[in-house]
Amino acid sequence: MEKIITALQGRKKSPARLTKNNKIFKAIIKAIKGKKGENIVSLDLKKIDEAVADYFVVCEAQSNTQINAIADFVEETVKKECDEKPYHIERSDQWTLVDYVNIVVHIFQKDYRKFYDLESLWEDAGREEHND
Repeated sequence: MEKIITALQGRKKSPARLTKNNKIFKAIIKAIKGKKGENIVSLDLKKIDEAVADYFVVCEAQSNTQINAIADFVEETVKKECDEKPYHIERSDQWTLVDYVNIVVHIFQKDYRKFYDLESLWEDAGREEHND
């Protein structure tokens, strides 16, 4: 948890609010699905005053290689379709964070997702699954 908090400290979300229909949101979901990310969930944090972003997008990968592939494809897809670069990327073997300020993407190996349990920490957020 300390890594997640450290990675998000010192930055402020943009005053412009995003929605699920925003181009960058759609590009992120598309990229995760394109690299076979699993159990994709978005958490709408806009109504939570303490939230560091408008959305968290959380997914699972089967290996460190797949985590890196998803993160790289998110970055590539968002750059190509939205001309946006991440504010920050935090990488480890079991978890990677791609921060677009108002949308933060968390890619976990399954056990680490259970350990950090972001969905429970932000249980007041609106939750939507993106698995089809």
